[in-house]
Amino acid sequence: MIRTEALDRLPVRTAVPALRRALDDRGVAVLCAPPGTGKTTLVPLVLAGLTGRGPVRRVVVAEPRRIAARAAARRMAWLLGERPGERVGFTVRGERVVGRETVVEVVTTGVLLQRLQRDQELAGVDAVIIDECHERHLDADTVAAFLLDVREAIRPDLRLVAASATTDAEGWARLLGDAPVVEAEGVAYPVEVLWAPPVRPVKPPHGMRVDPALLTHVAATVRRALAEREGDVLCFLPGVGEIGRVAGQLAGVDAEVLQVHGRAPAAVQDAVLAGSSGTRRVVLATSVAESSLTVPGVRVVVDSGLAREPRTDHARGLSALSTVRASRAAGRQRAGRAGREAPGAVYRCWDQAEDGRLARFPAPEIKVADLAAFALQAACWGDPDASSLALLDPPPAGAMGAAREVLAAIGAVGADGRVTGRGVRMSRLGLHPRLARALLDGAAEVGARRAAEVVALLSEEPPREYGDDLAAALRAARRGQDGYAARWKQEVRRLSAQVDGAGSGEARSDDAVVGLVAALAFPERVARARGDGAFLMVSGTGAEPRDASRLRGAPWLAVAVADRPAHAVSARVRLAAVVDEGAALLAAGHLRVRGEEVRWVDGEVVARSVDRLGAVELAVRPLKQPDPELVRGALVEGLRREGLGLLRWNRETEQLRLRLAFLHRVRGAPWPDVSDGALLADPDAWLEPELSRARRRFDLGRIDAGQALRRLLPWASGEAGRLDELAPERIEVPSGSRIRVEYGGEQPVLAVKLQELFGLAETPRVAGVPVLVHLLSPAGRPAAVTADLASFWREGYKAVRAELRGRYPRHPWPEDPATVPATRFTSARLRRS
Repeated sequence: MIRTEALDRLPVRTAVPALRRALDDRGVAVLCAPPGTGKTTLVPLVLAGLTGRGPVRRVVVAEPRRIAARAAARRMAWLLGERPGERVGFTVRGERVVGRETVVEVVTTGVLLQRLQRDQELAGVDAVIIDECHERHLDADTVAAFLLDVREAIRPDLRLVAASATTDAEGWARLLGDAPVVEAEGVAYPVEVLWAPPVRPVKPPHGMRVDPALLTHVAATVRRALAEREGDVLCFLPGVGEIGRVAGQLAGVDAEVLQVHGRAPAAVQDAVLAGSSGTRRVVLATSVAESSLTVPGVRVVVDSGLAREPRTDHARGLSALSTVRASRAAGRQRAGRAGREAPGAVYRCWDQAEDGRLARFPAPEIKVADLAAFALQAACWGDPDASSLALLDPPPAGAMGAAREVLAAIGAVGADGRVTGRGVRMSRLGLHPRLARALLDGAAEVGARRAAEVVALLSEEPPREYGDDLAAALRAARRGQDGYAARWKQEVRRLSAQVDGAGSGEARSDDAVVGLVAALAFPERVARARGDGAFLMVSGTGAEPRDASRLRGAPWLAVAVADRPAHAVSARVRLAAVVDEGAALLAAGHLRVRGEEVRWVDGEVVARSVDRLGAVELAVRPLKQPDPELVRGALVEGLRREGLGLLRWNRETEQLRLRLAFLHRVRGAPWPDVSDGALLADPDAWLEPELSRARRRFDLGRIDAGQALRRLLPWASGEAGRLDELAPERIEVPSGSRIRVEYGGEQPVLAVKLQELFGLAETPRVAGVPVLVHLLSPAGRPAAVTADLASFWREGYKAVRAELRGRYPRHPWPEDPATVPATRFTSARLRRS
């Protein structure tokens, strides 16, 4: 029996007529409805014609998480008075509960992606609802882009709803072609905000690490909330590990402590979502409880302020979840959970002053995640660079380039970027492309079952108590009775059924099998020991297992999970397998290179014959007759690293370079640019033939830089002959002295004794630029600086004369310097001459 009373209480009902009109008129709509209004449960039933009148239509609801998909389907079935699998069902990876009468099917976005790749028409489906689209998960963005393609090309009748728990819907409306935005009012009770920062500063999160002091403070805040408030407590934490540690610290509280996350057993999830049976509850949850789920009975929220988001270090080949500060939007969502059924309170475990510095919204996953799986989906869709997909944010070019390199290396795409048959098969395994490669190639080596066991371990990271050794984790999962082991065994069955394995792993140990399959998944992370527990990965990144790990003594590792702590030189290995050199070469053979290497190392040319696996050197021997071109390249590399000081310079050469730089600045072409960047950018233009004859550092020091620079002068135009005219090395002054001009500053500088300029009315110029005259005393000390001699004689000379006349009485100091000859000598010497 349909639970009409419960359906009538859902606030979104008031928005249903407008949503229907929008879909009838345009076929697309954006539905904004706060959590708890029924957008996930009532709207699909209405669109499917299962409540009230109207034709029955088949509706697919896409949820970002498995736990949300199951919960939504169960809730809708309950509202219809049925069990899941009748008119409402669900499909998540590894579990399908649908029947012949099912018209509303709740799926994860990943499952819908797979379905679209197999059947672009979505035959029999009338409407698709993309739920929680504001969370900006990559699969949801991709599903929306594909569905828009389907609507435009082959299914204009397909109805599409983007459902969001926030009012930030403008971007989605534009993406859907200026779709109407339908807003539903929520029934939200007031939520009191209490700021509860730790008494002492805690370390900021980095990688997967969270300061234990913060977790202790969160547990204490939960205890405080239980003492100060009524109702159940919902506490948000970043991950499973933190949930477990806080749960341990809550032992003895007068409440039932429950843990909700994507890995939690279905029975626990159901118990949490069913509501309290009379005992007060503390629900420790990840961000899955922000908007996708309703947890009945909650009156208090304790927010740690942390979340987990994917991060990829393309330069080091590392990608993992990272702990970050939750956005302000996430904070609002979390706080709203306390006001769903009655007035509530939120305890925020950070200072109010910090709140304004938080990001407004979570980072779109497409901006920060590893894009290999997305790139494979796009290639299978026929758009390898994703340039034609309607996406709210385009994929970063660097991340897409790195993703395409991975796909090419594992044979998923060809040289033209188009998907191969192997790539299509990989895309249908429901795995990351790296793991798909490991499953397919591993099955051929060790058999389908054993390859599937390792891939299942890699697809969901084992609990920390399983340790950092993959082989030991495999044995723990086989004998385990916990929730992880149950999920692992189910995934092994799923994967084993999808591949054929001609290979036999009977003769190989667990360590050998795990090492090979892990290396197939992550060939760039195969690492060789380099002493003292340190390793070098094929990618060039250093890696170190923890101090007590048995992995530290292995000659080779296949690193599955690693992160790089702040300011650390090497990555920290969190999960790896021992592997031998043969397996390493088999897995990463496409990265093996043999050849001559001539490089500039530690200030000298080093020539070697090298067999290397990426950055790992397998064999090295000295090279007696290196290729001259390689030697020349190494010498140029040395000049770029250490500078042009490796050549032979003297004062005249340095002055020549400054003169040329001056002329280039004031006259431009054809006078050459002689900056370091310009000279190093084109060494052929001025360092040949000496550079090609050089073989080592010593030979560079014999190259006359002055002679080389003169090759750059504009000889062809005839301007080279005017160098001494336009930028003379010396200027003759009235005393007859030839004074050196210094060209290092903005203006050329002429430093000359004041008396040697008697009679000179105007400032000398070079290339039309007045020189800056440094007037010196008879002892060569600065007396005045001027760029306008005429003005100095009129206005400045009198004061300078008064000062110098007392210090140097033996030298001539006429009142009118224009009336006496310039001189380098004393008055007595002048009288004698």
